[in-house]
Amino acid sequence: MREMDLRDRVSELMPQAHEELTELVAMRSVADPRQFPAEECHRAATWVADAFTEAGFTDTRLADTPDGSQAVVGSRPCGSDDAPTVLLYAHYDVQPPLKDDEWRTPPFHLTEVDGRWYGRGAADCKGNILMHLTALRALGDDLPVNLKLVVEGSEEQGTGGLEAFVPENADLLRADTILVCDTGNVAVGRPAVTVSLRGMVNVVVTVEALPSALHSGMFGGPAPDALAALVSVLATLRDDDGDTTVHGLPNDGLWPGAPYPADQFRADAGLSPGTPLLGGAGVADMLWARSTLTVLGIDCPPVLGSAAAITPRVRARLNLRIPPGVEPHEAAHALTEHLHAATPKGVQLSTEVEASGRPFRPGTDGPAYRAMADAMQTAYGHPMSRLGQGGSIPLCTVFAETYPDAEILLIGVEEPQALIHAPNESVAPQEISAMALTEALFLRDYGTPA
Repeated sequence: MREMDLRDRVSELMPQAHEELTELVAMRSVADPRQFPAEECHRAATWVADAFTEAGFTDTRLADTPDGSQAVVGSRPCGSDDAPTVLLYAHYDVQPPLKDDEWRTPPFHLTEVDGRWYGRGAADCKGNILMHLTALRALGDDLPVNLKLVVEGSEEQGTGGLEAFVPENADLLRADTILVCDTGNVAVGRPAVTVSLRGMVNVVVTVEALPSALHSGMFGGPAPDALAALVSVLATLRDDDGDTTVHGLPNDGLWPGAPYPADQFRADAGLSPGTPLLGGAGVADMLWARSTLTVLGIDCPPVLGSAAAITPRVRARLNLRIPPGVEPHEAAHALTEHLHAATPKGVQLSTEVEASGRPFRPGTDGPAYRAMADAMQTAYGHPMSRLGQGGSIPLCTVFAETYPDAEILLIGVEEPQALIHAPNESVAPQEISAMALTEALFLRDYGTPA
């Protein structure tokens, strides 16, 4: 099918994409039964399986993964044993909406505002599911590659269901190229492939000081204070410039690709022009080439309702992002040792490694990479950029280890304005359209090289 025909066909399919994304976003598929019913994830999985069956997959089914979730798997052969095989990946589970009152629109109702479609999962990652479907529908029967599919249901929870499933079912998903569609572009209209992912280590740190709370007037001063001790420990994790300073971890990496201008970062983050940024290095260096630590949460008395008492016990949840070249077990050990060394006298500190994931750097010199660059240039009219991502996708490392000869390409409909994982997540419909066209062009040309 010619490029112009594909472009027109994708455009004709966008009303259907909007209708179906509306249906999918309405399913509250948070893979945490403590917050949302498990039936919501099952509904989403069934919807995905039915949609890909309609798109030509003949053996689509739900497969149980070791963490108790369900993945949608299937295949669509093209009839040629010599044709390459492409595995399409996405996930149907979403982050919890967080605070409903911080959303300008209902989080589970796709709502158009100023040309963007708002809703939890609209970009991450249900928009990528619609990207796949729109590309396949645009191609119709003109498909010169063999396709395989896996759409998982617990990616956002980090429980490792698919990471365990893939090695145990290696032949089921084996492919020449894997399209991991859970990232995105530099900006709306500016295509990119992600070539670096940071890994992560989540650590819960607990500080205990007293058997029970004590009156701050009668005992404050000499008595150990768990909350004050925790604050002092956390303060050692950044220096005066705002750089992360975990003893034993290097923090001098440099990003080899294009820079991320500070003004663009401010705009993407919703900061006022001129707002001082943390760290003594460039934005791209800090985001994609260095370790950074974020305090995700603290369990301690809230201001409203707090008493004049010394806090006996507190906890904090820490998220350490690590660049390629740093292994999670090394980072966890360094962070744990740092926390213990910084603990003031009179309190006991303990740590628990809650989750971890390895960083990832794919190859960029294969035929699939070149075909994707050509497809993006054609679809967008702009050259493909190389992008880093501060987020972690541990599954990529599992794919690379299980299928060492496969090319792995990270693409998708997300971009900075999408605000994934935050209130007011949205997707630009033109990104679904352009990336669907990109995927269709890629599948067409990768399967029929000149």
